[in-house]
Amino acid sequence: MRGLDDIDREILSMLAADARTPYSDIADAVDRAPPTVSDRVDRLQELGVIRRFTVDLDRSTLDAGTPVLVELAVASDAVEAVRSALRGADAVERVYVTAGDRVLAHAHVPGDVRGFLDRVLPDEGVRSRDVSLLSESESAPGVGDVSLALSCAECENTVTAEGESRTLDGDTYYFCCSSCEERFVERYESFADATNA
Repeated sequence: MRGLDDIDREILSMLAADARTPYSDIADAVDRAPPTVSDRVDRLQELGVIRRFTVDLDRSTLDAGTPVLVELAVASDAVEAVRSALRGADAVERVYVTAGDRVLAHAHVPGDVRGFLDRVLPDEGVRSRDVSLLSESESAPGVGDVSLALSCAECENTVTAEGESRTLDGDTYYFCCSSCEERFVERYESFADATNA
């Protein structure tokens, strides 16, 4: 399995800066043909490196509410519930979870911030909350010198360049070795047989 090369990284950098960049412009920048760029973007999507193409809104041009950074100290068994609740709120732009059971959210809250948090957050699990008014925020997407870090569908080890991939019923799975691929496929097929019986 091929990892990421400098051309992939340049394509990712250009798309991160502007997802609407025409493939012909990217092709000129990486000295390749537009169909080659298209094939590489398709591959990056299949690998899950590119999940979607989005719009980056300039919230300062919209009346979207008060820009805040919310920092929550959360019980470890409530982190996922809090993350989920924030992710589902329209006012929240980004959610971050730290290794120390803190959840941070960047939001533009219409109206009363305290009332918003009371409505959105679960009743239990939040130990403390701190809200800071933001004067400015900026997203600076960058790719840098990244490498591919897929997880094996069987054992969750990192899939290296020697890894395997298999497409089953339209979904592609990645494996660190042929043994993991064989075990996974065997279980997958026996489950499919049992379901179809």
